[in-house]
Formats: sequence, structure tokens, C-alpha cells
Amino acid sequence: MTEYPTSQEGPQPIASGGGTDDAGHGKAPIAAAEAVRTHAPVPGGEPGGGAPAAASDARPRPEGGGFPRPRATAEAAAAGDPGQGSARTRDGAAARKAAEAVNPGAKPAAKPARAAKPGRANPAANPAAMPAVNPAVNPAANPAVSPAANPVAGAAGVEGMPEISAARREGDRLRFVGAATRRIARGIDLDEIVLGLCRATVPTFSDAILVYLRDPLPVGDERPVGPVVLRLRRTDRLRPIDDLTGAGSDTAGTTGTTTITGTTGTAGLLGGAAFPGAAGELDFSQLPLVGPQGDLPAAELCEIRTGGALAEVLRGVRPVFGDSAAAKAALPELLGAEHPVPRGQRAILAPLRGRRRVIGAAVFLRTPERPAFETNDLLVAAQLATHTALGIDKAVLYGREAYIADELQRTMLPDSLPQPTGVRLASRYLPAAETARVGGDWYDAIPLPGSRVALVVGDVMGHSMTSAAIMGQLRTTAQTLAQLDLPPAEVLHHLDEQAQRLGSDRMATCLYAVYDPVSHRITIANAGHPPPVLLHLGGRAEVLRVPPGAPIGVGGVDFEAVELDAPAGATLLLYTDGLVESRLRDVWTGIEQLRERLATTAQLTGLDHPPPLEALCDDVLDMLGPGDRDDDIALLAARFDGIAPSDVAYWFLDPEETAPGRARRFARRALTRWGLEELQDSLELLVSEVVTNAVRYAERPVTLRLLRTDVLRCEVGDDSPQLPRQRRARETDEGGRGLFLVNRLARRWGATRLSSGKVVWFELPLPGAHERR
Repeated sequence: MTEYPTSQEGPQPIASGGGTDDAGHGKAPIAAAEAVRTHAPVPGGEPGGGAPAAASDARPRPEGGGFPRPRATAEAAAAGDPGQGSARTRDGAAARKAAEAVNPGAKPAAKPARAAKPGRANPAANPAAMPAVNPAVNPAANPAVSPAANPVAGAAGVEGMPEISAARREGDRLRFVGAATRRIARGIDLDEIVLGLCRATVPTFSDAILVYLRDPLPVGDERPVGPVVLRLRRTDRLRPIDDLTGAGSDTAGTTGTTTITGTTGTAGLLGGAAFPGAAGELDFSQLPLVGPQGDLPAAELCEIRTGGALAEVLRGVRPVFGDSAAAKAALPELLGAEHPVPRGQRAILAPLRGRRRVIGAAVFLRTPERPAFETNDLLVAAQLATHTALGIDKAVLYGREAYIADELQRTMLPDSLPQPTGVRLASRYLPAAETARVGGDWYDAIPLPGSRVALVVGDVMGHSMTSAAIMGQLRTTAQTLAQLDLPPAEVLHHLDEQAQRLGSDRMATCLYAVYDPVSHRITIANAGHPPPVLLHLGGRAEVLRVPPGAPIGVGGVDFEAVELDAPAGATLLLYTDGLVESRLRDVWTGIEQLRERLATTAQLTGLDHPPPLEALCDDVLDMLGPGDRDDDIALLAARFDGIAPSDVAYWFLDPEETAPGRARRFARRALTRWGLEELQDSLELLVSEVVTNAVRYAERPVTLRLLRTDVLRCEVGDDSPQLPRQRRARETDEGGRGLFLVNRLARRWGATRLSSGKVVWFELPLPGAHERR
């Protein structure tokens, strides 16, 4: 409260409505009702007469803005100027009449208030100091007296107090429902919504709550094929610990009110022995804080019987009191016959109904220590049940969509990367956010004939299910084109045509690279994708200069491929723009940061040792800041080991009858040089069969290549596009048994169609390979 100076210290404010004349003297008659409220005498009508008041009466008026009074007038009023007596008498009568007009039932004041003497407090002169002395004097202190302050009381008088309490309770109910529904609506998943219901109702609305949900919960329009089963999902209770009876003394060390929150195996809310209260009802305050081992608050499972009491209540949707005829039979069926149910209106059974069907039930319980439920509480329970059921229904649908999105993204991306000869691979994928798990980014590694491998990374616009579906179609198309062994530029050209067939607005970026471990070269073609970064063995990180090209789906553009060196020990990093571009930085700034990060990581592991691939991928992702996750990220790292020239043997064979014999001699010499004489018989037999089949249909020279890595690989190529197929030869057939022998003796074999013909290959395990593994 703002303090004003007294009459001895300075000017005083006067009543509202006052003003000053030309001479500066205060002149403002105070209203009669205001005089009653303040006990201040009404000033006389003499020109220049001030309003006398005691020094203790000097305080601001609640209405309007007062003006300061002259100092001389204030001092005269404090000294009790006899010239003001007649004014006080007249104003006292006016005050009594005003009080009777405001409150006819109030007794009139015996005497008008006198001005306080200087230095002595006068409580009657300052009603704010004693608001409870006389309600008739200060109507603002008693809402029932002042019609303006409380219109409800003004209409009903003293007899209107029950109406005020009822209106206040209804207002409290509305505020509680609003707060509770907001808390329930904040939840996204199932557990958050159920927890929001429990925490919002206990202890404000009920002392305990049990929430049952269908197991399993239906999704969308799914129809249950088996019996409907309810499972106790969660229980909350508020339990006062009774120190006098010693209940809970072994389980709780504090007194007061304790909230117990748990799942089906938490506390014995209704389990154990029943302690009757004063009215013969179940007294929850006497139940143990924690029940015996394995004691449940109610039956964990409940199968709804067709045509049973519980089925009828749930079909009715509306909440019912526990003492109703329907609930008396339904509650024991739900909670279990061995668990007692409180009598009277201390339990509410509220069905939880989603958009199409009942998905559960909630039981609200109150102890005998608090008032029983009222009729309006059924409406509150109905609101809570409706919001909870709709939230659960949406959470189930959201969970199904998230599951579908996860499965779609998981199937679109490779489960595991292959382990081709001469290269090691590692990958990472990060969605844009937890709520957007699907996206259009993908990566892939495809083994090619001749021990080569195709490295692919792409990005489809958007983060929707449509983007993920388009990504899957483009990835499948890329795999098919890679098996045809088309050049990288041709692969991007066919992907561009496929994207145009999918739709006019289907655009994506893609980078396609083919690594040859024998020649230690890599061929790269780009379609609007960020350039790759090559980390050399010495620690130098280089952004490869690759023609950017146009994105896939534009149409009518050519793609250009470049061939670069891929030295042994180097690491190629392919990525999508989500790694280097965000709202906080542009793409080229991010690429430069990535290059510096790779160089720093390489220096930590040493100049003669490349960093491990898995640790390198994790370290690259650590460069992302809190605001850098605007897009999903696909990352593919390839470590080039290559194949040494000493482990490669290559020959050209003319398509003649002598070609199989020459092939056997070349193979025998290579095995002798490598010290693999143990494989001589098997290799000569298989080489003879495959080369004989190639010479039969070839018109150009046949190629024969042997590769020694962790296995012995043999590749025979010719210009015939027809792929060999294994078949079972009859006893009278003279041929058709060559591939049968290859299938029985080789560890693996296959045939791949090329743009210039085909390649048939097989692998033999090296001697002692099992011991080395």
C-alpha cells in the first residue's frame, strides 16, 4: 500500500469528485455512501472551506484521483475546529440514511464518527484497519452486503450462500475438466496418455483410479477375431498413512499423504483384507502401502463375457455409479470377485470408447474420508473418459504409422553391406526427427563382375511416405541397371527416365561410382549431388572435382562421368546434403567443415594408418550441431584396399578347340606361382568346363582371369549374351553336365550379363582357410 504524508508532513489527498477553485482551495462534497465507508465528515459548503479529517484518516480513495488539501485546513481539522461541528452533525445524519438505504437490515450507527485527536489512533476512522468490526460500515468487506460487489448475493441475500457454493463448485469442476483434458492431450504415446489421466484425477477428483485397456488394442477398422480381454494397464492411488493404527509403519517412513503410482504389479489397492469404515464401506486408508508379494490391485486380466453385466455397461458408454444395479454386477466381473468394491456412490465405472468401439474402462474410487461422488461428477468422468479414449485411439494409430514407417525405411535400405573383394564398407542413416522417420535418402553397395563394386547414394525430395516409396523404386532400378554392368553415366540416364515415368515432380539427386580393385581406379557420375570427399592415407582430405550434372527427373540432360585414381588405403566418403547443409550454414561451408573434420581425424590415428571406418563414421556425425538436423542423412564410407598385381593372372583365348587345353595350362602355372598346387585338379576341371562352354558360342576372344584374395576366384568372359542355366542331364545326353560339376565343386558360382556379353565366375576356398578364420 502506498503511504501518503500526514497533515504535519505535507498535503493530503481528498475524496473522489473533488476539485479546486480559482484560489486553489479544495471544494468537493463527499457522497453519503462514501462518508459511511470512510467515517469522514462531509465538508461544509463555505467558500474556501476545506474537508476536515484526522491525520490518521489520510489515505488514498479507491475510486478516482484525489487532490491535495491546503495545509492550514488539515491542521484546523486535526485541532478540532469548532466551526466544523455543524457540518459533522449534518453529515452524520446523511451517513445513517445512506447506510439504511444500502443495507436495510443493518443497525444504524449510534453516533457519527468523531475526528481523531492528534497522536491517538481511532479504529473507527479507518475501517481498513478493522474490516470485521462492522460489515454494514464497510460493504466491500462483505460480498453479501454489497450488491455491486456480489450480484448473486444481492439477489438472494443471506439465503443465497448455498447458491454461491454450488456455482463455485461447478466452476471448479469446469476448471478441473479443462486442466485435466489439456494434460491428457499432451501425451503422444499410449503410456503418456494413461499417465496423464491418472495424474490429473488423483487426488483432485478421486483417491484411486484403475485403467483397463483391451489386449491387444484394435487399430483402425480391425475387428477382433478372439474374445475381448481387458488388461489392467495402470493404477494410481492416494493413501493417507495412519500413524495411530500403525498401518504402513513398516513400509513408509513418513506421515501425511503419499501418492502411489504403478502398473499391474505395483501396490495392493483393492487386494488383501478389507477394513470396514464407519459406514461399513471399504476403508482404503487402512490398506497396506505395498501389498504382499504378487498381490495385485485388482484382477490383471478380465475376459468380457458376451451378454454379461460388464458387457452391458461398456456397451452403454455412459459412466455409472458403483452402487447402481448394473455396476454392482459389472465391477466384480472387472476387478475380480475376491477384491472388495466400496459401497455407495464412492466408485464410478466409466467405459473408454474410441472412435468405433470400446477400448477399455476406468474405475474412479473415493475413500470414506471425503464426500461421495455427485451426479455432476458423472459428467466429469464422461469427459475424462472420452478424451482419454480418443487420445488412446490416436496413439495406437500413430504407433501403427510409426511402425509402418520404420519397416518401410528398413526394407528400402540394405540390411547389411556386402563384403566385396578389395574394399571395406561402412554406413550410417539418421532420420530427420523422431516424428519423421521416413525420408528419401538412400545408399547402396552392389557387387559387380570382375570383383568390382558399385557405390550409390541418393536423395529424393521430401520426408513423406511418398518420398520413401519413390526412393525404393529408384534404388531397385539402380540395382537392376548395375547388374547389366552399364557405365555410370548410362545408369543415371536410365534413372532419369524412370523418375519421369513416376511423375512430373519426382526429382532426386544421385551419385553413382564404380570401383575396380584390380586397376585401382574409380569412375564417378553425378546427378546434382554434393561431391564426394577422398581421404588419402597420409591424412590429406580432398573434395573430388566431379561434374555436378542436373538432378534426376529433370529430363533431356546428359550426364558426364570422370575416372580417378583410387589408391590403396584411401577412404571415399559419399553422403547426402543433410550432413553438410542446414539453416545455419550453406552447403559449401558444410563441405569444407567435413573435409577439415576428416583431416583432423586422420591425424589422430597417424599418417601411416587409416582411421577405422566405424569410428570415422561416428566422428563425422559428431560434427552435427543442435540445429543441423533439418534433413535425413545417409552416409557411405568405402576403404580401398585393392588387389595387388601379383595376385592377378589374366589371359586372352581365341575361340578355338585348343582353348580349353591352353586354359588348363595357364591355370596350372598360376597355382604353382602362388603355392596352391592342392587346388590344381579341381581348378583344371572347372576351368575346362567353363571355357569349353564359352568357346562354343563366342565369336571374339575369350577372357580368363584368376584372382587370389581370401578365396581363389576364376572369371571367364565372352561376347555371347545368353546366360548358361544348370539342368539335369539324362543318361542318354552327351552334354549338360558341366555346370552340374561347377555347382558341386565350387563354393559359389554365378553368371552376369554385361553390355558386351557375359561373365561366368566361380570361387574355390583356399587351403587352410578354415584354420585362418
